[in-house]
Amino acid sequence: MTGLLSKGVNSMSLEKLKIAKKIVGVKQVTKAVEKELVQVVYIAQDAEQRFVETLRTLCEHKNVAVEVTLTMAELGSACGIEVGAAAVAVLK
Repeated sequence: MTGLLSKGVNSMSLEKLKIAKKIVGVKQVTKAVEKELVQVVYIAQDAEQRFVETLRTLCEHKNVAVEVTLTMAELGSACGIEVGAAAVAVLK
């Protein structure tokens, strides 16, 4: 079975993201995926591929759902931070 990859985020996912226990940032998300602590990973649609490609591959190997969504600024805002976020993980 491979990791799920979908485009877009629905309002339910955004609400979940706002209140969920999460990790922000490609490096931190990658570490959490490696430790199998992650339920779903959100990757900003405008994130540079060279920064997120390894994370996508890791998610596929670990069977973690990936949603490509929002811009970095919008994803950061949805997480309650004032800077953009290339990747966010919701923890199990």
